[in-house]
Amino acid sequence: MSFKDNLLAQARAVKSRVPGQTLGVLAFPEGEDERVITAAYQLCQEQVAEPLLIAAPDAFESMRKRLDLPEPNFAVLNPEGLVESTANLLYSRRKHKGVTQEQALVQGADRLFQAAALVASGHADGAVGGAVRTTSDTVRAAIQMIGPRSGIKTISSFFLMVFEDRCLLYADCGVIPQPSDEQLVDIAAASAQSWTQLTHQPARIAFLSFSTYGSASDPSIDVIRSGMLLTRERFPELRVDGEMQADAALIPEIGQRKAPGSNVAGQANVLIFPNLHAGNIAYKLTERLAGATALGPILQGLAWPMNDLSRGCNAEDIVLVSAITLMQANQVPE
Repeated sequence: MSFKDNLLAQARAVKSRVPGQTLGVLAFPEGEDERVITAAYQLCQEQVAEPLLIAAPDAFESMRKRLDLPEPNFAVLNPEGLVESTANLLYSRRKHKGVTQEQALVQGADRLFQAAALVASGHADGAVGGAVRTTSDTVRAAIQMIGPRSGIKTISSFFLMVFEDRCLLYADCGVIPQPSDEQLVDIAAASAQSWTQLTHQPARIAFLSFSTYGSASDPSIDVIRSGMLLTRERFPELRVDGEMQADAALIPEIGQRKAPGSNVAGQANVLIFPNLHAGNIAYKLTERLAGATALGPILQGLAWPMNDLSRGCNAEDIVLVSAITLMQANQVPE
């Protein structure tokens, strides 16, 4: 079974927390987009998830007919009918932050906030957005409506890079522009958990840099090295090393030469990037030049999952991110 087939199989096995539902329920705020609609039909046909599409009825019908698709056997929710309930939930959660009822009503019309509200109120197990909107928009809705899991200080993200013969996890590629050493620890720990959850393999974590084991000197490297050492100290069960260059992390013969004795070099599967510039550039180069499928940004640390999509995604990407979202929902602590 391929990695992608395995993701779908695991998603099918997820039990929904939504009363009366067997398959996991996912909210899609961009329900008028061609790719999202196509993915929703595929999720139903393959019995992976029960989609909830947020879309103006006329716009959805127009796109459905243009795509020559049958009447949907899933729910299409009119966004106008979700404004009041979304605004009320947002106000109750954010009034201590100074959000007024008028501001909440404006945000209540935002479909990302509506999807997040469906998750926060227990009407969906997760949400998937970002095919049209930006990552910052998706993250803002997720944080304000769903919020972090208990005990989580840092919400971060990763991309799962799927090649024909293997997978890699890149983090953080979508949330924290310039992480501190403490934030790097949080990113690494969350990424290790995500990797094991999705692949059932132990994580081998490399903190990436333009330096390997002190081959270069710069204050920016000190933050990376400190993050690696703190991670190793706090999570002794994890295999963590760095700082190291990407070739030392991934290529066995180079890893042996540049980082002899390392239990990560040459075999890393979780790559921790020093900042958002590096992570974002790396995933796009890997996707466009190496032909990998980039799934994400997948958010880590939320109370219930809401995940982002690259605006360059296709319908298959949405299906696979949906499967990952359900797997995350299945792992949320009670």
